[in-house]
Parts: sequence; structure tokens; C-alpha cells
Amino acid sequence: MQRRSVFMAAAVAAIVAIGAGAADAQKVLKLGTVGRPGLPLGDAMDQGLVPKIAEVSGGKLTVDPHYRGSVCSEQKCGEQANQGLLAIWTSSTANFGNFSPALSIFDLPYLFSSLDWADKISDGWLGDAQCEVAVQTTRHRCFEVFASGGFRHLGNARRSVHAPEDLKGIKMRVTKSPIEYKLIQTWGAVPVPFDWAQLYQGLQTGVVEGQYVQVPWQYVYKMYEVQKYYTEVGGAWGGNHISIDVPQWEALTDDEKKWLRTGMDEFSRMARSLDQEWVKEQTAELKKHIDEWYKPTEAEMMLWRAGAVGAWKDAKGSYDSELAEKALAEQGLDDFIAALKKGGAL
Repeated sequence: MQRRSVFMAAAVAAIVAIGAGAADAQKVLKLGTVGRPGLPLGDAMDQGLVPKIAEVSGGKLTVDPHYRGSVCSEQKCGEQANQGLLAIWTSSTANFGNFSPALSIFDLPYLFSSLDWADKISDGWLGDAQCEVAVQTTRHRCFEVFASGGFRHLGNARRSVHAPEDLKGIKMRVTKSPIEYKLIQTWGAVPVPFDWAQLYQGLQTGVVEGQYVQVPWQYVYKMYEVQKYYTEVGGAWGGNHISIDVPQWEALTDDEKKWLRTGMDEFSRMARSLDQEWVKEQTAELKKHIDEWYKPTEAEMMLWRAGAVGAWKDAKGSYDSELAEKALAEQGLDDFIAALKKGGAL
């Protein structure tokens, strides 16, 4: 009888110990991204998101980041999140379109008039509204919508470009985005879908003659060596998001959700600040290596913005017109609103 009591006591102690261990167990969230430390997106994760979550949770919740596309490309990361192979992922807002058009509003040219306005609105009511749409239409909950490289600007290897008519006949590389394709076409250039990895060689050989990409990326990949004319047209914002698979989010405890949200807030603060600095630094560096950096006059900018109306009209139905108009009105872009309404885009 005494031996049995001793055995039972030991068994209870073991169960208690196991329970205590489970309570203190660390939960790890795997993150897949093409970002890397050394660039704003990677640094915001490596120096903001990851350590902040570990700090506020006391090590009970951690994020295991996989950088440089080591486990997945952008679209594949979203698919792997849905398969439970990872939890958190990042991509451009354009590539989120593989799951739904919930974030496509951020790809509309001239939605934002400046980086400051883009940060304010994407980090505020519009980001919240579209991330809620993402939850309702996909298995992805996005925490933040932010930029990687600021706005896109034109670079080409043929000649100075001041107004859209100067682009006539120039073969401009485009992504698979229908909005970008239509925009470049409306501006008068010849849109050529072309892989980013082959772009430098394409510019060398003349298969393509220009591109519409954020300046920091043009500098990092030394595109200035094969194209010497740049035009500060802006328009398309380099939107990105960071999201989690919905079922995995719902499986978190209330504390874990709070810790993750705190980490995302720190990530957001760092990503936006670092990106603005990066844009300024890389633009200044690029200007040292080219023949011309042209900033259009306001009259010329009216022509560039007018060319965007067709892209908005083609995309109509993929974005909430009322929210788009609200964003434009908040920035005082009444003339552009009028042009969009006249063109049937709003």
C-alpha cells in the first residue's frame, strides 16, 4: 500500500512537471520573406519584429525568420502559410493579388502624393480597412501595409524624357501587373513583360530600353550602368504587406496575439522610417552615376497624372471607389479626383 502511494505521488509530480513545462513552452512562428538584413525590410524584421516579440513575451513567443527567399518566393510564401509550412510572410501588394484584390488599391498610380502621405494613410484608416477585407476574402490577416523603396520612377537608356510623349516607342519593362501594363501603354511607351533577374542583360542588349521601378532597387542592382536617363514621375507606390495565416492566428492565445501585435507595431515604425532614409540615400547615390535626373514641372506632371486615368479605369471593380476618393480628398487632390470621375474611374 505504501509502495502504491509512493508510485501515485511520483506520477502526480510528473504530470505537474509536464504541465508546468507545457505552460512555459516556447511557441515559434516561422517567417518567410525575400527581404534580408542590410535593407530596410530585413532590418525592420531583424532589429524590430523579432527581438521585440521575444522581449515582450519573455521568450514565450519567438519568430524564426527565413530571409532572401530561402524558403519561398513572394507568392509561394503565401501559399506555404496556408499549408501550415510557415506562419508569417511578406510580399508586394501586387503579389497579394494572387489571393484577392484586397490590397490592389495601394497599386493605383498617384493614389498618394508623397511618401509622408503614403505612410500616414497606409498606416491608418486605409490600411486597417483593406486588411480587414483581406481577412474576409482570404486566409491571410495582414498587419501592416508599408513601402519598400518608395515610389517608382522611370529610367531609360535611349533619351531624355520630360513628358509622356517623350516615351513614344521606348520599350519599357513591366511586371505582370495589369495596372502597370496599362499605365506604361497609356504614357505612350511599348510595355514589355520581362523577368527582373534578366533585366540588366535585357537593357544591355536593347531587348528592353527602360523600366519603372523604385530607385533604391535600380541602384542596388546597378541599372544605372546601362540606362542614363531618369525621370521623377512617381505615381506607383512600392506597397508591401506583412501577414499571418488566419487559422494560425486564431490558434494563438490572447497573450500571444498581443505580443505579436506589439512586435508588428515596432516593425511598422522601423520599416517606414528606414525606407524613407533609404530612398533619399540611394537616390543621391544614383544621381552621381547618370547623365540626367529630370523633375517634371507641374504642367508636365498634370500630363503624367492624366495618363494614369486609364489604368484606374481598367482596374475599376478591384478597389473601393469611395475609399480611393477619400484618400485623394484627404490629400487635397481635387483636380485628380475630377479627372478620374470624368474618365469613368471613380
